[in-house]
Amino acid sequence: MEMTLTQLLSAVALIAPDLDAKIVRDSGLTVGQFSSLEQATSGDIAFLANPKYVSQVQQTKATAVVLNEAVWLNHLDTCNAPGVILTNNPYAFFAFASQALVATKQQELYPHALQHSLAIHPSAVIHATAKIGARASIGPFTVIEAEATIEDDCQIGAHCTIGAGVSIGKGTQLYSSTTVYYGSQIGSNCIIHSGTVIGSDGFGFAPYQKRWIKIPQTGIVRIGDDVEIGSNCAIDRGALGDTVIGRGTKLDNLIQIAHNVLIGEDCAFAANIAIAGSAIVGNRVQMGGKAGVLGHLSVCDDVIISSCTLVTKTISKPGFYTGVYPIQENAEWEKNAVSLKRLNTLREQVKALEKQIKLG
Repeated sequence: MEMTLTQLLSAVALIAPDLDAKIVRDSGLTVGQFSSLEQATSGDIAFLANPKYVSQVQQTKATAVVLNEAVWLNHLDTCNAPGVILTNNPYAFFAFASQALVATKQQELYPHALQHSLAIHPSAVIHATAKIGARASIGPFTVIEAEATIEDDCQIGAHCTIGAGVSIGKGTQLYSSTTVYYGSQIGSNCIIHSGTVIGSDGFGFAPYQKRWIKIPQTGIVRIGDDVEIGSNCAIDRGALGDTVIGRGTKLDNLIQIAHNVLIGEDCAFAANIAIAGSAIVGNRVQMGGKAGVLGHLSVCDDVIISSCTLVTKTISKPGFYTGVYPIQENAEWEKNAVSLKRLNTLREQVKALEKQIKLG
């Protein structure tokens, strides 16, 4: 359940050698889990990503800490942790190292629950034309329909539904109660959490004689490799073309991706985000919780959008964007709201005064 600092460094180096990590204090110390600098106790390892919290390094009770070299050189005399690892990216080291620690801990605590069964549960219903790859596991009461393809090393949990013609790439994991509608394509090494629905109809209706006429949604959903989707997300199929999520993108829980949305690679979206139909989101876009993008707009590469910000026009320049009205006492907000309602009138009055001044 524990690893020495040397073992931990070796595990990280196998998957991220460019982190260039090294041990500068006591390689033989053992650690069992990551913890925050404030809450860490003996046997824990902690990391510092933001230099403004360096005082916590001086006070931490962690057995080992992960720092960058500048912090170490400036504060080595006040760092009381017995073990120290230096790396150019402590946050990324934490991500890779915690994976190694968690995998070791889970294997020891829950060896049977986490063991890859390499089996199809007898209660699973699999159509005769479906193709199941080597070492794939299919959980209880899962349904796999005609012509679906489940590639090697996939893990499909209990009570999942895999529609006709669906393809799921190598090593992808679907947690229990995930639904994938017909024709959807999911890449390799993806993780999709419970309750998520992929490929349901987009919200497409045409008004006709005071009622709504359904527009058939004839596209599919295409998801790239290494995508992770949280629980209870909805990814709608395209109306004409496809809905696409690019390689390496990560979605939190409770996210709505509407029909024909195109999302680029390596994006990261927090919970409760909604992307309206036919919006295009570039590569490496980050969006905070409850943010949204209106339909048919574009967001270029390398944009960060703050929580609760609604994108109402196309963003064509990389940068950090915020559109949240500051919180204040309700009485003050009501006064400002009245002024806001009169803003256009005030603007016209100012223009008229400017014109009078110029004429005068």
